[in-house]
Amino acid sequence: MSASPRPKGVFRRIERWLVGLVMAVIAFVLEKAVLRSIRKQGGAAAQPDAKTITSKGKEVDLDRGA
Repeated sequence: MSASPRPKGVFRRIERWLVGLVMAVIAFVLEKAVLRSIRKQGGAAAQPDAKTITSKGKEVDLDRGA
């Protein structure tokens, strides 16, 4: 047995290159979708849930998103 690893074949190198290319395309498409979604919302931060309960001592104020 030899101590050096066997060199990778041409098919393996092409396969890994293609997998990297596909992953880059998927990441690009997802990023575009997220940016489009943010732009569609006006870029504002997400509004808090309308069912937020705020407690001050014994009193509880129920914010109904007035």
